[in-house]
Amino acid sequence: MPYNESERVAKAAYDSEDAGAFYSQIWGGDDIHLGLYKTPDEPIADASHRTMEHMVGKIGQDSIDYVVDFGSGYCGAARYLQDELNSKVLAVNLSGEQNRRAEHLNRLAGVDERVTVVDASYNSVPAEDGTADLVWSQDAFLHAERRDLPMAEAARVLKIGGEFLFTDPMAADGVSASELSGVLERLNLSSLASPSEYKQLAAEAGLELIEFEDLSSMLPQHYGRVLEETQANTDELLKTASQEYLDGMMKGLQHWVDAGNRGLLSWGIFHFRKTA
Repeated sequence: MPYNESERVAKAAYDSEDAGAFYSQIWGGDDIHLGLYKTPDEPIADASHRTMEHMVGKIGQDSIDYVVDFGSGYCGAARYLQDELNSKVLAVNLSGEQNRRAEHLNRLAGVDERVTVVDASYNSVPAEDGTADLVWSQDAFLHAERRDLPMAEAARVLKIGGEFLFTDPMAADGVSASELSGVLERLNLSSLASPSEYKQLAAEAGLELIEFEDLSSMLPQHYGRVLEETQANTDELLKTASQEYLDGMMKGLQHWVDAGNRGLLSWGIFHFRKTA
């Protein structure tokens, strides 16, 4: 299917060999999302897993039969959701390289018949209207050129009473794109959404806000941990990733840390329900 410019940029970034080497070694190539940390030096994988546990704890339905994961990466969340909820999962992701690794990991976990991976955009999800009990996404919508589209797609595929849980790195309310130039340039983005923008877009799509849990302090802590691990493992990373890529990654991570510590960024868990 044809992709728009922002989708092509994101796909190229995650399809690169450098990116595959980096994410597989620093995050373990399973769950590459922001974590909830109990201690400053906690392993990234442990904190990232805690995010999924915390999000699942917010689900209000007794039974979840079908989940659609928007921007599923290596399917770490999809496998967790399949196991935790005993549900079928449609994993929607742009990166063919990530999807191939995800399918391999799904086979190893014995869930390949329960987790279906599709090369597709969350702007145009290959799922029928009103079929999903839960739509899930972690730290993927920042790559969207039009963030109203995944909100509308979530509302479209959800059943009445279905829930939408997602996280995303955001600008704090009232912060301009010019104040975040370092963060945005690294990712080839023109802007980040804000909590108030997502609330408005979801409302326009017909989704009721249950809760936004503001966990913004975790954002600079997480990117700081990733930066520390990258610096500590540079020699090993250079066996499979280029110096240019790692230099750019570390510079970008520092921008995230600095902007987060200055209160310019936001991150947290959105919880919506489709009521009509």
